[in-house]
Amino acid sequence: MSTLPTGTVTFFFSDIEGSTRLIQQLGERYPDVLLAHHTIQREALAANGGHELRTEGDSFFIVFESALEACAGAAAVQKLLAQRAWPEDGQIRVRIGLHTGEATLVGNEYLGLDVHRAARVASAGHGGQVLVSETTRALVERALPPGLTLRDLGMHRLKDLARPERLFQLTVEGLPADFAPLKTLEATPNNLPTQLTSFIGRDDQVREATQLLTRSRLLTLTGPGGTGKTRLSLQIAADVMDSFPDGVYFVPLASVQDPELVPSAIAQALAISITGSRRPIEALLDHLRDKRTLLVLDNFEQLLPAATVTTELLEASPGLRVLVSSRAVLRIYGEQEFPVPPLALPDLKALPDLATLSQFEAVRLFIERAVAVKPDFQATNENAPAIAGIGERVDGLPLAIELAAARVKLFSPQALLVRLEKSLSALGSGARDLPGRQQTLRGAIQWSYDLLNQGERRLLARFSVFARGASLEHVEAVCGPVDDIGGDIVDALDQLADQSLLRRLPDLAEPRFLMLQTIREFAAERLEESGEAEAIRGRHARLFLNLVEQAQPHLFGAQRKEWLDRLEIEQDNFRAALDWAVGRGDARTALRLGGFLWRFWQMRGHIEEGRARMARVLAMPNSRDSVPERILGLEAAGGLAYWQADMPPAQVFYDECLELTRGLGDKRALANALYNAAFPGVVDRSEAARQMSKPRQLLYEALPLFKELGDQSGVARTLWALGNGSYFEGEYKSARTFLEESQAISRAVDDRFGLGWALHTHGLVSLKVSDIETARKDFLEAVRLFVEANDVSGMVLQLDNLSQVIRVDGNPRLATRLASAAKAHQQSSGTSLGQLLSRQEGRTGREGLSDSEGGKAWAEGQRLTLDQALAEAVAAAKNAGFRTAKPDG
Repeated sequence: MSTLPTGTVTFFFSDIEGSTRLIQQLGERYPDVLLAHHTIQREALAANGGHELRTEGDSFFIVFESALEACAGAAAVQKLLAQRAWPEDGQIRVRIGLHTGEATLVGNEYLGLDVHRAARVASAGHGGQVLVSETTRALVERALPPGLTLRDLGMHRLKDLARPERLFQLTVEGLPADFAPLKTLEATPNNLPTQLTSFIGRDDQVREATQLLTRSRLLTLTGPGGTGKTRLSLQIAADVMDSFPDGVYFVPLASVQDPELVPSAIAQALAISITGSRRPIEALLDHLRDKRTLLVLDNFEQLLPAATVTTELLEASPGLRVLVSSRAVLRIYGEQEFPVPPLALPDLKALPDLATLSQFEAVRLFIERAVAVKPDFQATNENAPAIAGIGERVDGLPLAIELAAARVKLFSPQALLVRLEKSLSALGSGARDLPGRQQTLRGAIQWSYDLLNQGERRLLARFSVFARGASLEHVEAVCGPVDDIGGDIVDALDQLADQSLLRRLPDLAEPRFLMLQTIREFAAERLEESGEAEAIRGRHARLFLNLVEQAQPHLFGAQRKEWLDRLEIEQDNFRAALDWAVGRGDARTALRLGGFLWRFWQMRGHIEEGRARMARVLAMPNSRDSVPERILGLEAAGGLAYWQADMPPAQVFYDECLELTRGLGDKRALANALYNAAFPGVVDRSEAARQMSKPRQLLYEALPLFKELGDQSGVARTLWALGNGSYFEGEYKSARTFLEESQAISRAVDDRFGLGWALHTHGLVSLKVSDIETARKDFLEAVRLFVEANDVSGMVLQLDNLSQVIRVDGNPRLATRLASAAKAHQQSSGTSLGQLLSRQEGRTGREGLSDSEGGKAWAEGQRLTLDQALAEAVAAAKNAGFRTAKPDG
């Protein structure tokens, strides 16, 4: 009978800081030092009610019935260690973590999330430090004896990737109380996603893979679907984070089907905006060149032709490491493969006792996940053989084990094993062309699918049309109606999520569900078999077409960011809808989708992808069949080419658009087409372009149409275009008149996009006539508007504008830094339009400095982030403006 405490207990983890270094320094003396450490720990902890569970090397795992006793024990350990006379080159410094919670006791082993949490609390600290979790603090704060106090260290994400935890330091009177920042995820830039479940086992794989990553710059975790490659890669990334000060970035690729989009996906994960003609790979090369960064590329198997992208990045960035998860090796030079094994399984022919059995990873995973769905579940001597059998039947694959564990609400482990054996036997005569372990995974999914009612099966199959998840509202629109599902869709979604066939996404304002890619493929097969695949995919496409059409009126006003963010979340669904429309030859839907998406692509840095997609859409054989839809597509293609500063193709697209529109008899469409057809000629100052488009004539034709229609935003945009034309012609007085009228109208109708660009050009005119204070005011207001919407194109152009103001203010060095930063971010974001304007004005960005001074300032500016550069520019421009406006005396 175990004497270990049950219920709510406090876990104590400790280890020696720098033990590897101590072993090297002390040599043969180390065993004696380690024995002294063990003796001190055991005596101090036992005296305070601690139960020793195990030691491994220099680490201790202790459990206390009382949180207060755990604190006293930890304090006693640190005091005794501090008093001990250690060798001069062998000072022992121990880090300790305490966490209170509940765990399942199996034999002499505690299982559960709280055990893992306690270990991670300890690993965040430093030698001599005692860290305490929020739950432990709540129990002891008002009862600590004299000499012990708690210091709030704030919220931290531990390296188990779970939600943030508030940590406290137990300060012991007379001992050091100041330590370096905690070793938590916040210490390094990263986007590692929050995990809702604990990471079970795989200590050997984490250790081995971590060592391989220090020797090889490209490490590929391989294995069949469901092996746990993604979760393992995330844990490895968290554990090695301290080695990559410039960031650790997770790049999900499961929903990316086109190898050409891999650089864009990586850039998106690194928050690098790609707009204009700049290729994503070029922006990545520039961004990563001198950085120590780890990229975690997840689910690469369908993108093997893009493997050379990793080679190109690694060759250009000596400090870069790449960790890949894939069902297939990349087969490129320098790759180190690491096959991810199944979770450790016991020998069914010689099963050990329950306590030993629970040490096997597959058994531990099943028990912990079973307790998560059925809190009163217990592993016993009676069901232990069945639990081990379940793990063996699914080859130790984590996904299959989790699916099985989700069923303990309905079946005992013994009954589960019987059903699973039947399912596997049936599968054995099925898809023989699949690898054996993939058959096992498919069998686990099929088995779980068989347990669903008809309505839930239909919902699972229909949900497969969503890429990278869906909101509850969208699921109801596409996967219903309720009668087809046989009940409330929310309840059915919860049921699928409970069975691990869907995942609820945390930390979102509205409910959102995600289907794992392997399950999505299975569900898509069921959808094809149902005969309703085309109908459901059509619903999906119409839904997202309606969404992006609904967004159009909101992309220029106060709700710009909200709607752009919403479209960003659904980008993979838009891709799926557009791919479906192109694939089935539905040019009308494809043209409408692309026509409505182009502003999103432009504002959020997807111009290259958007232009490539529109080229495919316009090349469809039936893309000319419907004139209104073709007009939409031509406007999109022209707009994307314009922002890439590729004016001749932009003019061709816009001219065809205008020609078609003149035949419609639609005044609104005609006014818009006239405006668009004028713009390449407004910006492109070559004589050929101006003769070809006759921009001023087109704008004067558009203006009365917009006025007749009462389209005030259209009037404001046309006046802005006329102001641009006057600016480029050097007619600054008329330019100001046009632009000031445009601003007034844009303010009246709250067109913030139009206002921002009218301010931009008005500021440039003011610079030309030496009205520096008006230019300053215009650019500062414009940059606020563009930052408010996260409009990258606007932000980089305003940065360049502010650099000109700061140069006039008499600070050429800062101005050069900022001009350099603007140029760097124009290049990295692909805002080629901005570079075209700079070339036309003949500015080098180094005016007022010697070659040597200019070179130094330019190099500094190249290293500034866009946020840093904008902050410097705004602060300097405001301060100089304040000094100018302030009266003397």
